[in-house]
Amino acid sequence: MMRSEKIRFPGHSGEELAARLERPAHTPKAYALFAHCFSCSKEVLAATRVSRRLVEHGIAVLRFDFTGLGASDGDFSNTNFTSNVEDLVAAADYLKSEFGRVDLLIGHSLGGAASIVAATRLPGVKAIATLGAPSDASHVLHQISTCDLETIHEDGHAEVSLAGRPFTIRKQFVEDVRGANVKEAAGQLKRPLLVMHAPLDEVVGIENATGLFVAAKHPKSFVSLDRADHLLTRQEDAEYAADMISAWAGRYLSAETEAAEAPPRPLEGYDVRVEETGTGNYANHVATASHLLRADEPEDHGGMNTGPSPFQYLSAALGACTTMTLRMYADRKDWPLDLARVNVSHKKVDHPDFPGKKLDVFERLISVKGDLTDEQRDRLLEIADKCPVHKTLHAGSAIESRLDEES
Repeated sequence: MMRSEKIRFPGHSGEELAARLERPAHTPKAYALFAHCFSCSKEVLAATRVSRRLVEHGIAVLRFDFTGLGASDGDFSNTNFTSNVEDLVAAADYLKSEFGRVDLLIGHSLGGAASIVAATRLPGVKAIATLGAPSDASHVLHQISTCDLETIHEDGHAEVSLAGRPFTIRKQFVEDVRGANVKEAAGQLKRPLLVMHAPLDEVVGIENATGLFVAAKHPKSFVSLDRADHLLTRQEDAEYAADMISAWAGRYLSAETEAAEAPPRPLEGYDVRVEETGTGNYANHVATASHLLRADEPEDHGGMNTGPSPFQYLSAALGACTTMTLRMYADRKDWPLDLARVNVSHKKVDHPDFPGKKLDVFERLISVKGDLTDEQRDRLLEIADKCPVHKTLHAGSAIESRLDEES
């Protein structure tokens, strides 16, 4: 299940930028920032499809409209490549302020070039991936006719058509992209870079991928997008790109993420340690001496559904104890029990003896597979009631609590 929310935050000049944050229902394993292509918006198919596929892989993605584009405030004619980089830095600052980190930058076309330059100012970013990015920001001027460029040079501005829409381009934009040095920034990254490009890209030629790859230092990787076009208009191409980004970034994100999430083990003399994760309302780490688990509440109870609920764990304990007890008994009797399976449900009903009080009812549906006689099957049903957890729940328990003086 994906959680999606609209967000607004201040961009490089103070104008509000429109964004969408999409994340998995459970705690994300990473936070990514997506920069869209020149004159596009956060809703362009490539941005939407790549982002949502990454969410399926457990990565939260913030995609936003650069100043003057989409639903963001500001005048596009006053922007340039440098302002795009500044907007990216502002978006990263927003993610860090709200969620404590930004792990991955992903940029499409000119957004890819901007991501490389922005990364040099964002030391917390662990990896950068580009999709059809130019190795020279001035490559974007190829979308403007020579006649329009001459008008811009002479008059200081001109209205040009980009993807069938009119935009005012000023002289300062042209000068700014010509002055940007993307390849130099790529050489200064000192972080993993994934260059993804379609060999048949007719907008930004494959030679740009070569330029970025040669300029960058290791670790660096290249993935061919085969039959894709520049805008990744086919859904399968966008999803393939996202799958590759997730797989590639995993080796640079997983170790640190797992270390950060791993809670301490139980104190000496205790069997289980449960500790809030710090995300969501009810998410908890559950640690034994040998295992790490999670507990949470479903979304309709105010949680994030990152793990079973406490009563689901209690039902699981009853179910597991039941199958183990059946297995021990059948093995001791040398009965042909091939499989023991238990489905458990929990509900609260009115207590028959105490009006106004509730009674917890656990229902077990027990399946035993194998060449068993009717008498053996009936006996196994009786044995199920002898499992230790069943006895504990049926008899009730005493719970002793005290405050940890060191907390």
